[in-house]
Amino acid sequence: AIAAPRKQEKMTTVLTNATFDIATFTFFGWGGAAIAMTLSNLGTAYGTAKSGMGIASMAVTRPDLAFKAILPIIMAGILSIYGLILAVLICQNVKLEASSHSVFFLQLNAGLVCGLSNAIAGYAIGIVGEAGTKYYAINEKTFVGFLLILIFAEVLGLYGLIAGIIMSLSS
Repeated sequence: AIAAPRKQEKMTTVLTNATFDIATFTFFGWGGAAIAMTLSNLGTAYGTAKSGMGIASMAVTRPDLAFKAILPIIMAGILSIYGLILAVLICQNVKLEASSHSVFFLQLNAGLVCGLSNAIAGYAIGIVGEAGTKYYAINEKTFVGFLLILIFAEVLGLYGLIAGIIMSLSS
């Protein structure tokens, strides 16, 4: 006689401290540090390149203003420092003695928050830096407004750093 096939039971795997390998999840913590650095450097590179093009075209007609117009490049460079600060903090917190796997996802998300904020801030600094230096060459009275817009663009990266630090240290 042929027996009727049994219904297969679905097995569910619950991720608990006893069922996961902590070393596997450290990948996400290291990934957060890498993403923070990579995206922050991407924002810095874009901001520097775009602002540099504006400074180069402005310096053709007004070379005396080129040194003062280098401000967007300095501000774009600070974004890499923000990413480096968070990457160092994340690297210090990636430990095999973690109590839960969610710690490493917090570190990944902290890197994403900081990195994406710095990439967007670098984009804004690049656009403002290129156009602002050209308009500054036309009318020197626009420098204060140019500087304020750059500060508001830079603070986006600073907010990302602060949020990333809070996320990284809350684990």
